[in-house]
Amino acid sequence: MAPARSALRLAAPGRPTAAAAAAATARFALARPSLTARRALSFRRASSSSSFSSSASTARRTPSFPVVTAAAAAASLALSGSLLVYTMATDDPIRCDTLTLAERDAQLRRDTGGVVDARSPMRLRMEQLIKEQQQAIVAGLTAIENSGGVATVGGGVEGRVEGQDSSSLPPRVFRQDTWQRKEGGGGITCVLQDGVVFEKAGVGVSVVYGTLPKAAIQRMRADHKSLAAAGRGGGGGGDLPDSLEFFAAGLSLVVHPRNPLAPTVHLNYRYFETAPTTTASDAAAADNTGTSWWFGGGTDLTPSYLYEDDAVHFHRTLKDVCDRHHPAFYPGFKTWCDEYFCNKHRQESRGIGGIFFDDLDETFVAPAGQGSSTSVSTSTSTSTTPPLDKEQLFAFVGDGLRAFLPAYAPIMARRKDLPFTAAEKEWQQLRRGRYVEFNLVHDRGTAFGLNTPGARVESILMSLPLTASWRYMHEPAPQSREQQLVDVLRKPREWV
Repeated sequence: MAPARSALRLAAPGRPTAAAAAAATARFALARPSLTARRALSFRRASSSSSFSSSASTARRTPSFPVVTAAAAAASLALSGSLLVYTMATDDPIRCDTLTLAERDAQLRRDTGGVVDARSPMRLRMEQLIKEQQQAIVAGLTAIENSGGVATVGGGVEGRVEGQDSSSLPPRVFRQDTWQRKEGGGGITCVLQDGVVFEKAGVGVSVVYGTLPKAAIQRMRADHKSLAAAGRGGGGGGDLPDSLEFFAAGLSLVVHPRNPLAPTVHLNYRYFETAPTTTASDAAAADNTGTSWWFGGGTDLTPSYLYEDDAVHFHRTLKDVCDRHHPAFYPGFKTWCDEYFCNKHRQESRGIGGIFFDDLDETFVAPAGQGSSTSVSTSTSTSTTPPLDKEQLFAFVGDGLRAFLPAYAPIMARRKDLPFTAAEKEWQQLRRGRYVEFNLVHDRGTAFGLNTPGARVESILMSLPLTASWRYMHEPAPQSREQQLVDVLRKPREWV
């Protein structure tokens, strides 16, 4: 005796929407039942046979409008490849497989012809923003690289044949690699190496879809309070789910100039979202929200030699951006940057800072010990500024990205052509060693990237300098310019 209900999964080239399934059902109702469909109906109990006979008889009398049962429709649709589920049930509605975040976004792109606007999910809007800004930043850095400057060592020329006019060199351009992840998503990595101005510069965009296992969710909850809602039931009080889908999109760049008197700079802005799996029928209802979401990022400057006017310009540019959105942002994010970009094993900051933030959503409050002396909050009732919603935070991230070139390009214009000595170049290599230490030992982004299945290691380690060095028990000479920098790194200053 056949079971009352059973299901068999069939391979299919795509996952149809509910609308597509309905259309296919309608088309079937106007067609003659196939032999396979009639065989599917034979699984019905004898008590249903008379009904089937009556229907079949009616179909023969009126061939233009045959009467077809739900079981026949299900069988025909399944075997024609229109559905992923073959059902012999006669009562339950047909259900499609669940859709991943990557599949939902791919379907949205097809439905809209790739158009992204204010109504699109934040996932697609963030992806569009970072790809646009990547190209703008690459164009700006390319212009600096080809601006005719040279880096000199003791009167000689580094990075090209001595005496060769830089205008005779072919234009230096970024190598651009577009890559895909089999797990979902991909990215664009733009790198320039062995330039005249930039020894190495990398500007990368990554868009990653994946699944967080339970252990990863547990670890991330300590740093991302919005994941407290990941417990079953949505209130955060239940058990953690076995897994969560996630989406992460970000733009990350690191620029290492050839001249040791010009500073290294780092930038990263990102958006992270988690979501439960959804079915085709309810995917449309889950357009702009997930279980949790947040923005993170910032930018910071790492000089080998301290120029106070460079530090003031860089910080003032960032402060102007922050102040346009929330008065608590700059003081909190500046202190947070000093504390995060710290080589704790060396007891010194990586550089002279900038801004840094994470877990930024509409309920954001800086963790204890981070931010300014008063908590950084976009939702505190004591603030005279209303809470910032998702759209306002997205606008802040966009302004932060657009502020990069105004913050960094004037500094490079002042420093890239200054003459320097071999000793200054050696000090730059030692400072780069400290940079490598932070990225490989302390940076959460590097650790997350390397531990993500399907990670593209070349893009993750793009931030490392082309050259670096370490010397045993090295200390700068007292009262030297090198010692002046170390003093600031051990006791961060307020620049604006």
